[in-house]
Amino acid sequence: MKETKRLWIVLGAVIFSTLFVLGWFGHELYRKVPPIPLKVQTGEGEVLMTRDDILRGQQAWQSIGGQQVGSIWGHGAYQAPDWSADWLHRESVALQELLSRKYHRTGFENLTRPQQAEINQRLQAEMRTNTYHPESGTVTISNERAAAIARTADHYMALFNDDPDLAGLRESYALHEGALPDPVRRKALTAFFFWTAWAATTQRPDLAVSYTNNWPHEPLVGNHATTASLIWSIASIAFLLAGVGGLVWYKLFHDREEEPPTPDRQDPLDRIATTPSMRATGKYAVTVIALFVVQALLGGLTAHYTVEGDSFFGMPLASILPYAVVRTWHVQLAVFWIASAFLATGLYLAPAVGGREPRFQRLGVNVLFGALLVVVAGSLIGEWLSIQQVFNLDAGFWFGHQGYEYVDLGRFWQILLFVGLLLWLVLMLRGLWPALQQKGHRRQLVLLFAGSSAAIGLFYGAGFFYGARTHLTIMEYWRWWVVHLWVEGFFEVFATAAMAFIFTRLGLVRSLSATRAVLFSSAIYLFGGIPGTFHHLYFSGTPISIMAVGASFSALEVVPLALIGYEAWETYQKVEAVEWMETYRWPIRFFMGVAFWNLVGAGIFGFLINPPIALYYMQGLNTTPVHAHAALFGVYGLLALGLVLVVLRRLHPQGVWREAPLRLAFWSMNGGLTLMIVLSLLPIGLMQTWASIEHGLWYARSAEFLQQPVMENLRWLRTIGDTVFLVGVAALAWFVVGLITGWSYKKVGVGRLPKDEPTPNGIAA
Repeated sequence: MKETKRLWIVLGAVIFSTLFVLGWFGHELYRKVPPIPLKVQTGEGEVLMTRDDILRGQQAWQSIGGQQVGSIWGHGAYQAPDWSADWLHRESVALQELLSRKYHRTGFENLTRPQQAEINQRLQAEMRTNTYHPESGTVTISNERAAAIARTADHYMALFNDDPDLAGLRESYALHEGALPDPVRRKALTAFFFWTAWAATTQRPDLAVSYTNNWPHEPLVGNHATTASLIWSIASIAFLLAGVGGLVWYKLFHDREEEPPTPDRQDPLDRIATTPSMRATGKYAVTVIALFVVQALLGGLTAHYTVEGDSFFGMPLASILPYAVVRTWHVQLAVFWIASAFLATGLYLAPAVGGREPRFQRLGVNVLFGALLVVVAGSLIGEWLSIQQVFNLDAGFWFGHQGYEYVDLGRFWQILLFVGLLLWLVLMLRGLWPALQQKGHRRQLVLLFAGSSAAIGLFYGAGFFYGARTHLTIMEYWRWWVVHLWVEGFFEVFATAAMAFIFTRLGLVRSLSATRAVLFSSAIYLFGGIPGTFHHLYFSGTPISIMAVGASFSALEVVPLALIGYEAWETYQKVEAVEWMETYRWPIRFFMGVAFWNLVGAGIFGFLINPPIALYYMQGLNTTPVHAHAALFGVYGLLALGLVLVVLRRLHPQGVWREAPLRLAFWSMNGGLTLMIVLSLLPIGLMQTWASIEHGLWYARSAEFLQQPVMENLRWLRTIGDTVFLVGVAALAWFVVGLITGWSYKKVGVGRLPKDEPTPNGIAA
């Protein structure tokens, strides 16, 4: 303990201080959210909408898929428009025309340049002036703006219904016919869209920037990047360089590794008896692969809908499975199968680490498995029913679709999932308890493993701090507590501790070295990762202080990735130390892939969009799915698959694998992901960025821009990467099915498994 005491103090200080920062500035965020007016009215007192209309519109938006149908304030899907930017532009153009006819008796296009400049000044004054009165809770607007709002609302009333004149536009948006058949819900939806656009252009009191820090870029209303965006971007680059330099200095002069241990001549994991609960995790592993296959197929269909928005090669599939459903399932299943892989790994390792099987552990593992299946099936069905407008608005949030990306499942299913995570945590701690009572460095490693397990289980509860009618800014704050702190926080610690345990038991690393490495890695991951949550909130109605904290710490998230490839290569070289390590060659190859995509996907592509000045122009464009695909699958997906392969390997340790399908799976999935990014997503994202800078975000997301032949060709090119990737998915599925049937094992003699090998179908016991 003495050798690691300082690192424990550092880790504790990092967790306490960074969570304090997240909470302190979260309190500031609560104080300075954009107001939702009690009513919006004209100077004559005509009420156009109320607070209840706006919040009901938010619920209507949630019911059709919310962030899976276009985006709001840049968060959501990339096919349909960003509705905030789209409304803002349409309202501005309508008001520009009305002001021109009021003051010059002719259309805007007929004015001279000086006259056009005068009208644009009037337009900006009208749109940017804050007329919200805190005492009365009202926003007062001119008659001309009221007329512009009505014209804009008419467009959306027709778009979200089944107006035949807008059928082509709906197809371009991949928006299904009659998405909101109820006119009352459609009317409320327009109120919600107006409010998000109002907050995006109305200046904060006593400041020259809007509530969303002048996002989106819209020259018509004077929305340009702020000075703060540029300053904090420069600061973030400086922090990044300083952090990388400090890490290199530490590794060179202070990080003294112990001499590596001499590996055993036989696999040390063979000494660990496979308990009934450990064997029961086999069904989790198979289910992970099954969910992965479905999720990958849905990803291909989602990509195809960006070209044919209402069909699949001419088949009217969208009438049954519209884009909103397919993308919801694609995103949610990614969370499910990756999280399930981590749960399975924890359940397998807990008795192995603890050294004994707790009573009823197998029963608990099986009950949890059944509960997870219920949550997966129930939430997917509920989301489909919600998008089909079966539920009323309140029931839809509870049993259908929350409307928020990555936490789409209805609140009822979310509660059941949280209960499942608590059950998992209990099962984990029961299994780990004997090891926690022992002394030595191994105990510290187990403590880290247990602590990260507790964080995974408990931090999901942050998703209960918002409801269907919670302010959008506050919802985003808590949503990213769940998504970001899971992905870029405690899952990192859990995965690091799990792999450290595996490598120490394999004899590749000493316990002291592993403990030091996990403590150090966890501290630097969390130091940048926890406050780095704010980089998702620069333009979500938050004050400038959020941008300052987010930009500064978000840059530091990249720091630990600078050396991760080197450490992974060192580990891979140790694989060749003894012959039996060949058994784990492909799981470790998957871990090597994690190191590559950690640097490229999370590091390079992440930092490409994270500085405020970059994200100002790139938020909501295809540069974001470049980072998302490379980081979510490249890092967490490959890591989950690698861990599942370790579990499958240990369930039948005597079998000799036929590795050709794994080789094909590994290279096809990595190659397909690369082609997907290089041939399609990245070029589209960069072209959109150019359009966003030149004309505004509305244009970069418009059908006019995205349906150009060159853009359609780029989207078709994604088929190449998708096909290569799906070949890899199929090869992996074939291999895992072969572990059950026996064809993935090499035979010894004629038609027999190696001596003493358990029956293959025991994998799903």
